[in-house]
Amino acid sequence: MEQMLRLLHACGMPKTDADFLNCDGPTMHQFLLEARPKVTLFTGSSRVAEKLAEDLRGRVKLEDAGFDWKILGPDVQEEDYVAWVCDQDAYACSGQKCSAQSILFMHKNWGASFLEKLNNLAKRRKLEDLTVGPVLTVTTDRILDHLQKLLRIPGAKLLFGGQELKNHSIPKVYGAVEPTAVFIPLTQMLRDDYFNLVTTEIFGPLQVITEYTCEHLPLVLEACERMEAHLTAAVVSNDAKFLQEVLGNTTNGTTYAGIRARTTGAPQNHWFGPAGDPRAAGIGTPEAIRLVWSCHREIIHDVGPVPKGWSLPPPS
Repeated sequence: MEQMLRLLHACGMPKTDADFLNCDGPTMHQFLLEARPKVTLFTGSSRVAEKLAEDLRGRVKLEDAGFDWKILGPDVQEEDYVAWVCDQDAYACSGQKCSAQSILFMHKNWGASFLEKLNNLAKRRKLEDLTVGPVLTVTTDRILDHLQKLLRIPGAKLLFGGQELKNHSIPKVYGAVEPTAVFIPLTQMLRDDYFNLVTTEIFGPLQVITEYTCEHLPLVLEACERMEAHLTAAVVSNDAKFLQEVLGNTTNGTTYAGIRARTTGAPQNHWFGPAGDPRAAGIGTPEAIRLVWSCHREIIHDVGPVPKGWSLPPPS
């Protein structure tokens, strides 16, 4: 970040336009409490976002975490390409992206062969070329503990991964886990005693996969609606009626639609941000900048003249 600022300076940005505070989270939090900025744009976890919203008395805009979903529609096509995109969405950067694919709703038409493709793609990732690597904010123990809780749900099963990386020297304060996928039955996921567990975001290489049929699409849409972080989503289908049904009943801020749809890798020329929350911020477009850093103002000029012959009216 320091080098980025130096590049901006070299390109002509005045040095008084940006301050860079190199510190830990609690220090920055205390700084905000004392400085009392008029608005703070926060990108990060939902937990910290909620604390900032309370401590700063609502003077925040949030581009926070997302438990991001992808739905594979009934029209199976381009399986190798779709599997590759799923692998990238879930496991690139070891899953450390706010737009990472957290859950995959797979129509039964895609079948076991598609899961095998995902498994084979995940196996290509290795520490030597950093296609899998350290998880900076979640420890190995926490990731594996969460996985075990998921596997205790009736009908759950490990699809692949689930082990600590072998022959690594990553410190214990970080995470070191293989790309992992766990299957959870849709009906079990929707139970009140399991839903929050299943939709807990792990900022690392772990995703949930479930299966549905066309008659169970309303259950999929119910699950998407009940999730609290409506950041990014993908509807992988070229079926116009299916797309219309899903897009018309979901509320994510950035949704990709079509057979090439993804949850992550957003280009810079479109809106990126959550939806369904008045505190939601956007990044990436002029509209997003205006939403966060500006507000509506009106100035009404009334300079006269006062009408000739004006006299004091009765009180009203």
